[in-house]
Amino acid sequence: MPQMSRQDPLIEHHTVDYVPLAERHGKARDLFTLWFSTNIAPLPIVTGAMVAQVFHLNLAWGLLAIALGHLLGGIVIALASAQGPRMGIPQMVQSRGQFGRYGALLIVFFAALIYIGFFISNIVLAGKSIVGIAPSVPVPASILIGALSATAIGVIGYRFIHTLNRIGTWVMGSALLAGFIYIFAHDLPADFLTRGGFNAAGWLATVSLGVIWQISFSPYTSDYSRYLPADIGITRPFIATYLGATLGTILSFAFGLVAALATPEGTEAMVAVKQATGWLGPILMVLFLLNIISHNALNLYGAVLSIVTSIQTFASHWTPSIKVRVVLSGVILTGCCVVALGASADFISQFIGLILALLLVLVPWASINLIDFYIIKRGVYDIASIFQADGGVYGRFNLHAIVAYFIGIIVQLPFANTSLYVGPWANLVEGADLSWLVGLVVTCPLYYCLATRQHTQKVRAARLGYTD
Repeated sequence: MPQMSRQDPLIEHHTVDYVPLAERHGKARDLFTLWFSTNIAPLPIVTGAMVAQVFHLNLAWGLLAIALGHLLGGIVIALASAQGPRMGIPQMVQSRGQFGRYGALLIVFFAALIYIGFFISNIVLAGKSIVGIAPSVPVPASILIGALSATAIGVIGYRFIHTLNRIGTWVMGSALLAGFIYIFAHDLPADFLTRGGFNAAGWLATVSLGVIWQISFSPYTSDYSRYLPADIGITRPFIATYLGATLGTILSFAFGLVAALATPEGTEAMVAVKQATGWLGPILMVLFLLNIISHNALNLYGAVLSIVTSIQTFASHWTPSIKVRVVLSGVILTGCCVVALGASADFISQFIGLILALLLVLVPWASINLIDFYIIKRGVYDIASIFQADGGVYGRFNLHAIVAYFIGIIVQLPFANTSLYVGPWANLVEGADLSWLVGLVVTCPLYYCLATRQHTQKVRAARLGYTD
């Protein structure tokens, strides 16, 4: 396996270009630590508390729904991550091999918007966390501290992000385990096991939430596996990503559920964590803050790669330097800080609502990506064509993929249940957003039929041309 040389720069010098085989490094277990540590954070814990507070499930049914949802959704993120070593390029660049050079731009735009949205939300959340720990620090200064810290990590790039999460796995995993032990070592409310119960709507809503949670990471998973050696195969990256992503989120969701049940009904989620963990609570809050910053670096990193991908679509021979990537990160940082500093009190909930609504566009993309990679092309892509100005063998637009993509979005709309839009059939199962299921069921076979028909037509045309 290639080793890092002493001349390797601190700041990652690759952006959206292909990572040469000689520069590959790392092991599959790095994917476990990345996705495990990333998901031990306040947002999944707060979401886990919703299982009891909003969906009114008891401990047993809640844990079952949490586990099932993440185990199902984890298949998508793991399959996407396993593409990185084979391709050696970021996930959004790879989309050119499915949608065409210009056809992929819409997907890249949505991905960039989602990254930036989560970056803004997380720097607001980090700012509030800093104020909660050190009330004397002004809110604007707290937001800037959180934003600058995440930007520094994102600018340094791939290797530093993995290093932080290897450390974070042990620190955050141990902290969460200590939190569980503390809660169960002390007296629990009499209704700890019986509060709530089973209801089909709440159970399905929890399962759906887990699936959607995992799918939301899929547009940038191979960004963090593309440096792995090409001969590492598919199985090891899949297993490492799957176990890391599912175990991290299941534990965090479960911790939120347990903390909510261990405190009086109606207690706000993070307050419940502090109350349920006693003296350990303040320590957990500091660790959660550090993890918010570390995780937010992924959002900035993904946003930069998406914007660079968009620019390079029109300038095929352009490869940005380290300086350009630093400047671009600074521009994104400045714009996001301006928005965050002017944010209203309910900004986070409003913005998260917008981002979750945008997840409607990710389900058909993920369907097309996985069908194309694993069934149609079986991992064999022409990397040179992906970077050619005319799209090479993939062309500027692949109408079959684009048609399947938009149909995949349209069929979800009647079932969508978001804060921005509620479809006419959204309440077939009250409280559960099942639009993702409709999107998968329709887009996968539709794209397969269109893509195989296109391939058959090309083979037939080639044969006719040969015989002539």
